[in-house]
Amino acid sequence: MAAKDGTDPERYTRLPTAPVPVGVESGPQLDGGAEPEELELDRDGSAHAHAEWHPTDGTEPPAQPVAEPRLAPWALLSAIVALFSSLFVGWGIPVAIVSVIAAIMSLRRPWESRAMSIWALVLGAVATLYGVGWLAWAAYRFGWLG
Repeated sequence: MAAKDGTDPERYTRLPTAPVPVGVESGPQLDGGAEPEELELDRDGSAHAHAEWHPTDGTEPPAQPVAEPRLAPWALLSAIVALFSSLFVGWGIPVAIVSVIAAIMSLRRPWESRAMSIWALVLGAVATLYGVGWLAWAAYRFGWLG
């Protein structure tokens, strides 16, 4: 039982960040013996052993990276649509903002086309300015400003 003043020497005997012992170790070929390999048949009917896992020795070619979805073309397309719509009306601002955000996100990805992302960013910013200009002109025209 702990002392009332909290000075029990057995209460804190191990640091809270101490390593926790592993109860069961597992892994491929833990006991050192070879695991039985399954036989697979080729198209010509010959059988060969198929190993599920094998360590690499560095002589194998590097694995190709998985193709990530591209964002830069969509950012550029939405920037062009926003610029076209903002030349006539000011309501293309939401599409322009989406294209600017998508362009910034694609600039941060290393596999994206930087040129396409920069074009999307510039066209989206120009579309935003044109849209704001149209809305400011309309607000001035209707007497909402000055």
